[in-house]
Amino acid sequence: ASAAIKRYVGLGNALNATALNAIGTRYVCLLNTTELEAIDPSSLKLASLDPSACSQETKNILYEKAKKAFSDQHHLPAYYELILPYLGGAPAADLKALSKDNVNMNMSTFVTLRRESLMSLTPSEVRGLLGLNLPELAQWQYRPPVREWIQLQKQSELDKLHIGLTGGTQEGYINIITPRFPAPSSAPLGTMAMAFHLLPALLLSFLMVSILS
Repeated sequence: ASAAIKRYVGLGNALNATALNAIGTRYVCLLNTTELEAIDPSSLKLASLDPSACSQETKNILYEKAKKAFSDQHHLPAYYELILPYLGGAPAADLKALSKDNVNMNMSTFVTLRRESLMSLTPSEVRGLLGLNLPELAQWQYRPPVREWIQLQKQSELDKLHIGLTGGTQEGYINIITPRFPAPSSAPLGTMAMAFHLLPALLLSFLMVSILS
């Protein structure tokens, strides 16, 4: 499939809506960066794709393409449904904007959002995104990536959601991520231990030589 796509593009053919529908969700993840960048955003209006299983880079590129494709409907209720398959590549600023639009995002979409984007959301913004689905967040509080998000929030702000989330930062404390250093090599420690083990014998020998001399 990848070879066929490369051959098709190599012959000068455009990745238009017809081509994208032929590629479909099954093979969209095979497109490389050059091929993705060559897609005309307007083609996504007539294509049916779901890049949720693709690499983050693919999601990011297709999101920007989709955002341009549907920009003329940005202020319409239908915009969310149109952009939904591509939200895994959305930057934080766009998610924050969506949180004000009463979109009622479901949890299956929420947990597949771009990680750095999700981590930058405040509890109030998450409430705005999930809307009626907010109570389901509690069912994910011990699972990634929700658990990591919770640990970045103030517990007092999580309490305002009234869904029983725990594990946030208490007032007066901050979460510090301790860098991991490689474990010290056992070789120097072994050498040092041997030296200490032989030290009494060496001292005794030195003392005997001093007496005899």
